[in-house]
Order: sequence, then C-alpha cells, then structure tokens
Amino acid sequence: MNETVNNKKQNFISWFAMMWKTHPLFSTSVALVVMVILQTLALGFNFPTFGAWFTIWLNNWVNILRNNAAIGIIALGMTFVIISGGIDLAVGSTLVAVGAVVMMLIDGSGHGVLASMGITGAPAFLIAIIIGIVFGAILGEFTGTLVTNGKLPPFIATLGTMKIWRSVTQQYMQGNTPTVPGGFLKIASFEIGGQMLMPIIYWILLTALLYVVSKRTAFGRHVVAIGSNERAAKLSGINVRRVKRRVYALMSLLVALAAVLQVARIGSMDYANAGSGYEMDAIAAAIVGGTNMSGGKGSVVGTVLGMLIIAVMNNLLNLMGVPPFLREACKGIIVIGAVLLQKKESN
Repeated sequence: MNETVNNKKQNFISWFAMMWKTHPLFSTSVALVVMVILQTLALGFNFPTFGAWFTIWLNNWVNILRNNAAIGIIALGMTFVIISGGIDLAVGSTLVAVGAVVMMLIDGSGHGVLASMGITGAPAFLIAIIIGIVFGAILGEFTGTLVTNGKLPPFIATLGTMKIWRSVTQQYMQGNTPTVPGGFLKIASFEIGGQMLMPIIYWILLTALLYVVSKRTAFGRHVVAIGSNERAAKLSGINVRRVKRRVYALMSLLVALAAVLQVARIGSMDYANAGSGYEMDAIAAAIVGGTNMSGGKGSVVGTVLGMLIIAVMNNLLNLMGVPPFLREACKGIIVIGAVLLQKKESN
C-alpha cells in the first residue's frame, strides 16, 4: 500500500516537473495561483461577515485589474515584438506623444483644435481617438522602417525614438495646459454595477482579438516564423520587412489605445514622467508569461497571466508594507528567474 502511494507521488512529481519545464502556460498559471493565495492570506479574514470579506476581496481585484489595464494592453503588443525577435523601448514616450495629440485635439479650455473648428462632444472625441491611433501607428511604422530598411538593431532604434518622442512632446507642450472634457472621461469611468470596469473590458476585448490574430491569421504565423528563423522565413517567401514594420505599427497602435485610456482615466498627463518604466513592465509581463527573449516563442494568454502575476505581486507587497523601491527589486528578481528558466529549458 505504501509502495503504491509512493509510486503515485513520484509519478505526480515527475509529471509536474515535466509540465513546468515544457509548458510555460502551466508554470505561469501555477505561479499565479500561488500569488493569489498569498494575496488572499495577506488581505486577512478579520471581517464581521463573509459578505464583507468578499466585497473587500472583489474590490481589491477590480482595482488591481483596472490599474494595470493600460500596461496590460501595451504588454500584448510587446509580446508580438519579442516573438518577432525585436524589442521596443519607446512605448512610454509613444504614450506621452499620443496623449499630447489627443489632449490638444479635445482641449476643453477654448484652445482645442477641434473646438476651434466647431466640433465638440462625441464627434470630437471619436475624431481625436482615430487621429491618436493613426498617429501612434505611424510612429510605430517609422520605428519598423528604421529596423528593417535602416538595418538598425531594435534596441538602438527604439532607444533613439524613446528620446525623440518624449523630448519633442515636452518642448511642444511647454506652456500648454489642455483640459479634458468631462464627457471624454466617461470612456474610462463609466460604471457597470457600481464599478469602473471599462478599462478591464477594453483589456479583455483586445486580448481576445490579438489571441485570434496570433493563432488564426497568416500574420501571427509569420511573426513566429521570423522570430524562430528569419533567414528560413525569408526563403519561404515571407516578406520579412513588411511583417516587422507591421509588428512595430501594431505595438504603437496598442500604445495609442493605452494613451487614450490613460487620458480618460486621469484627465491629464505628466509629459516628463507619464509612461516611464512601462516598457520594462510590458517586457517583464511577456517574459514571465513564457515569451522567449530570443524570439519565436510566446503567447498572448501567457502575457496576460504574466501581467497578473506582476500586478498581484505589487499588491501583495503593498499589503505587506514593503517599500516601493524594494517592490521593483522583486520584479527584477522575477524577470531574471524567468529568463534563467528559459535558458535552462533550451540547454
């Protein structure tokens, strides 16, 4: 009897170790479950009723998801970039640039570009969002052109654009203090069941859409092929340059959507600091979710799980009273650990 139990235990351990090493979604899901359990324990159970405890627990989760929705959207785009074998350090600066354009268009202080043309309200908001998204895609297309036609390493190309976009935006916005109309704020603050769930809903919808793109379209397959072996992809007839440009355009388009969401949530933008560190958070979410830094491997679902792990970790450390600087150190440890596991799997 004991021998049978020991064999089952050894079989389970062997199966678990195999799944952990070979299935990134499995290991990420297990890590997330552990983080959720620890967070629940840290929240405590010292409440008069189960209903009171559940309300606090649910509100805590809504806050976690809402506060990380913008970065989660950016991380989706970063997944495609890393799978293609690239990197994008300019996401924070792109967010600031797009945010500035949108705010100047919808400025409600009397100096707005669209208001001066007699366009206000919902039509102005729609036009501003479309222009912001197109502007973001153009910035991404420019970055992609630097990488493909200019043959610059993605790190150098995006490091350069990171400096350019933010510096130009800061220079242009000196002395400009646009105000965001109250109607625009409803894009993010519209309540459902007494909760501001719109940022979460946008994140979920984009995740579903990009999952289909990654799994069911030629573009998604081409991105993986290029990241796995660019030379082989080119010989097989894939237009590598065009796909890479589209990857960076998609990245910046998603950043533009995140910028619209940020403007709608906060009602303003700090052009010097807004989006600072978003690139590292997006990269961390993708890596923790199983995306391989060398390209060719990764998933949208894994990135969402990775983003949730980081978000729950930040919340857990906050509940435990850990100083903010040390929270960033913990995030760095997780990223290093994830990359070390990737190296071990490849050996």
